[in-house]
This record gives sequence, C-alpha cells and structure tokens, in this order.
Amino acid sequence: MFPGQLYKTESGRLFHAGAIAIIFVGLPARGKTHVSRSLSRYLRWLGVQTAVFSLGNYRRQIIGVEVTNDFFSPTNKDTADLRLKIANACLDDMIRWFAAGGQCGILDGSNTTEERRRELVERFKSVDVHYMFIESICDNPTIIDSNIRSVKVSSPDYVGWKDTDAVQDFKRRIENHVPFYATIVDKSLSWVKLINVGEKIIVNNVHGFLQSKIVYYLMNLHISPRKIYFARNGVSLNEHSYRADAPLSPAGHKYAENLKNFVLKLRENQTLLSPAHTTTEAPRPLTVWTSARKRSFQTAAHFLDHEEIIVRQRSVLGERNPGVCDQMTPQEIEKKYPDESLRAKNDPYRHRFPRAESYYDLANRLEKVILELEREKNDVLIIAHESVIKCLYGYLFGLSERSIPSLEIPENVLLELVPRAYATEETRHVIPDTLVGINWQQQTANLLSLAGKVPASPMFMDHYLPDDKRKGRPGSNTAFSTPSSSPSLSSTAVSEMSPGIQHRGDLADDLGHGSEGYFRL
Repeated sequence: MFPGQLYKTESGRLFHAGAIAIIFVGLPARGKTHVSRSLSRYLRWLGVQTAVFSLGNYRRQIIGVEVTNDFFSPTNKDTADLRLKIANACLDDMIRWFAAGGQCGILDGSNTTEERRRELVERFKSVDVHYMFIESICDNPTIIDSNIRSVKVSSPDYVGWKDTDAVQDFKRRIENHVPFYATIVDKSLSWVKLINVGEKIIVNNVHGFLQSKIVYYLMNLHISPRKIYFARNGVSLNEHSYRADAPLSPAGHKYAENLKNFVLKLRENQTLLSPAHTTTEAPRPLTVWTSARKRSFQTAAHFLDHEEIIVRQRSVLGERNPGVCDQMTPQEIEKKYPDESLRAKNDPYRHRFPRAESYYDLANRLEKVILELEREKNDVLIIAHESVIKCLYGYLFGLSERSIPSLEIPENVLLELVPRAYATEETRHVIPDTLVGINWQQQTANLLSLAGKVPASPMFMDHYLPDDKRKGRPGSNTAFSTPSSSPSLSSTAVSEMSPGIQHRGDLADDLGHGSEGYFRL
C-alpha cells in the first residue's frame, strides 16, 4: 500500500473510478513532464496505482540521446516512421499496463495534432479506459525560459552539453512543433487546460471523484522554481513528555539561532553565485512553516527578527501523538505492551498504540500541507519533528510506506530540496555552531518573549524536570500541576522575573540536552 491510501480493493483500483488515461498535450517547455510526474507522485501517495509513460524515455531507450532537433519536426519524413514506432510502443505498453490492473496511466508527450488525439481516444475507448486530456498552454516568455533552463539542467538529453548550446537546441526543437500545434476545441472531449501552469485553469466535461481530485490538485500546482528546506526543531526542556509540550531548552535556542544564521548565510551565498541570467531576478522570499507545538514554534521564532521572513504556524504539522507510550522508553513499552510492540515491528507505518497516532494517521493529516506546499511559490523552510519531516520527505521523493518509518533525519542538519521536472534534487548541510561563548541560559527569557504566549521565566524550568532533579532547589515553582496550565506571560512579567536566571546556572546540563533514551516518535 501507499502512504496515504485509505483502503484496499480486490482489483487494486480505488474510488470506483475504473481505469483512467491522462493524456498530456502541449509544446515542449510547457511543464508537461514536471506536471505529469508531480501528479503521479500525488496519486501514488493517495494509493492510486499510477505510472507515467513518457515518449521521451521510449525514444531514448530505442535510439539513444544522440539526436538532432530536426528529428522531432513533423516535416521530417525520414524520421516519421521511427517516431510513429516509438509512439505506438509507448501506447502499447500503457494498454498492457491497464490490462494488468493499473488504474491511472499518464501519457507524457506533445500530442499536438487533432488526428493524433482522435487516435488515442478511440484506442482507449476500445479497451474500456476513460480518458482526460491535460493541455498545458504557456504564453509567458519568462515561464518558458525558466522551463527551458530547468529541462536543460535535468533532462538526460543534455548531459554534458554547454548551457548555451543546450538552450538553443531546445528552442529549435520547440520551433519545429509550433506550425503543427492545434489546441483542443472539441467540447465533447474531457479536458483540462492549464494556462501558464497555475495562472488560470479551464475544465470541460470532467466527471467522477478521482477526476475531480486530479483537477483539485492541478488547481494547487505550479512549476515555478523554488526550494524546500527541512530542519528538525530544537531540544525542549522536557523531551520525555508529549503532553507537557515543553518550551525549548537553552541548547534548543542555541540550535535555533545557529539554524537561522546558517539558512540566511546559505541563501545569501547562493544568490551571489547564481548564474548571470538569473541575477536580475529578485530573490524569492523565504517563508517558515512550523507547528503550534512550543519547541517547534520557538525554534522558528528566531526568524521573527527579520521582517521580510514570514513565520506561519500549522497545527497539522504537529508530531505524532504517542498515546499511552508517552514518557516511556522502548524497553518499557515492549515490557508493558508486548503484543502491541510485535505488531508495531511487523507494520511500523500503519500500527498505532492505544490512543496514539500511526505514521499513516500523520500522512493523512498532512495532505492539507502537501497541497499548500504545492501551491506555495516562496521558498519554504519547514521546522518540525522528525516524524513529520519523514512523511513530507517521503511524499516529495515518492517513497513507499515501508520506507518512511526507517528514514533518518539527522539533528543539526538542514535538508535543501529543489523540485525539478525529472527529479527532486537534495543537498544536506551540516549546521555549524557559530555561537561559541554565548550563555544561552541567560538568553532564554528574551527569546521566549519574542516568541510569545509561552512561559518565559526560569521559575518554570523546574517544572519540566524529573522530580529527582528539582527537589529542594531554591525558587522551584510547585504551583502548577502541568506545564500546559502555566499562564502566558507578558513582556513586562518576563523582564521582572528575568533576574532569577542568575540563580539557575547549575541547571544548564539538565536543560541543555534531550533524552534519547526515551520514546521519540
């Protein structure tokens, strides 16, 4: 099964939708390959058996990549038979895939003539496969140039080419198609027109639940260049308890400040090193997404001193709820719940402990974020718990549900992802510690005041420690039974209580480290 799959059927097909052929139409460099692979990734995430059949891949497999741009010209009679052979080989494989139980096949090609589109409709009707055309129309030169550069970077056709040569060759390939391109006008057909990939969408004669899901996804999709960053939240004052929702420890604030400094410096350096043709473009803004959990939001709050950066809370980005396993070590869980532990080992993705969430529950909760992430045109930094990043990372790379629980998202590492037409590129950066000599025990109150809405005084810190760590400590606050019952403090209250910090320096070791031995979902 796939990460977001709701149920199974004997046929393997979902939503009572039967088999559907998604046929792409449009000139080169209109984002068809990018959209087809993004759509495939989303449908597979939902559990729909989906495959992309790319004419470009079949051409490369049959004749290789060493072809000139005039090979694709409809006026080239010498290559007409070979081009038809490639197209039919791709179509035949797609038909066989449907016969074997596939549900949603995506035909990634130009299909620019009415004659070719009629042939495809008749062929799919003959084998009882529904069809829907997706035509990508683009008249924005900026988007077209950006698509050409993206294809030049990621297409297997241009490996080893000089940038200028690749761009010119691809432009000539486009020119060969233009005189023969006919847009879809037949309203008896089922089609969707994407205008400038997200600027406008026209829907005609589309029916069915799955088809409607596809249209809704396309309404949220764009192919503009952007970057997605992932970073784990900092260490809290109580890593043992989910229910405590403890704020960041001094070590967590130090990590958050290092993260902010590194991200800003990295983006500054990348802007300076950008190729000459992009230096005239304004750098994309950075938006930070985080959950409403204190340790996540307070990690993101370090970016609030930069007015140009927007920090947004998303409650659905909260970590998995451990349920009855809260504050328990793996050994304690196995001893107290041996049957549940065995089920968890056999199915780590879908199993949930009593009153807990599974990765499957989390993945379905994150579908809203996935659609918003597809829609976001700014660069995005997502600061969240490891379990959340695993699911989002699994979506972007099209991983199976079995792969997600075993993913490793290291602490003190920034993941930089760049979605492209043919693949998502990943770079991992170690976040350096550039704040040597700063006493973060003394900085905590001011930083919490910046974040707001959370206790900002060391008088609450004892409350997040085990009993044996806080007994007999002067100034210990015992008036609150749970951390969540602590009232929010105004900035005035923070400044009045901040002097107490100088009496708490001996807590640095206790507050500055997480507890890896405890149940970390």
